[in-house]
Amino acid sequence: MIFMSKIQTTNKFEKAFVMMLNTFDDWQLQWVGDQNLCYDAIGLTPKGNKCVVEMKFRKKYYETKMLEVKKYNALMELDSDIVKIYFVSDPQGSYWFWLDKLKKLKTFEKSCPTTSYWGNNKIQKEVFLLSEDLASIVDKAGEDRVNIWKDYFDKRK
Repeated sequence: MIFMSKIQTTNKFEKAFVMMLNTFDDWQLQWVGDQNLCYDAIGLTPKGNKCVVEMKFRKKYYETKMLEVKKYNALMELDSDIVKIYFVSDPQGSYWFWLDKLKKLKTFEKSCPTTSYWGNNKIQKEVFLLSEDLASIVDKAGEDRVNIWKDYFDKRK
């Protein structure tokens, strides 16, 4: 059996998500997750607005969705006519945060891995813990509707 690296798996999720949005919801996104940028996709919303999308695919559910302050600041430094979206998918649902609409976020210090992919070294990072009610769109999985990534996450428990 061939195992993909964590980064290859993440890249496949990001590409699949971009393809789904472009195909079914009339977005015009280009995946750029392989370029060292503060976002994973760039393009146009279905309404034709310029946008960037930062994506996180979590294996575990957390009540709040963590966003590094450094990442947020880099996104917010982009031109004001660009819609900045933070998308989080976890085993219980998907959450879309329009970052331009979030105000007065509280900063927390959290011990986090230095990177998402290599090693277990941890450092203190400034983060925002976004509650689900701050999301502009919430798509919750339920008994009658399983989250699209559930099978993948279940295999890796």
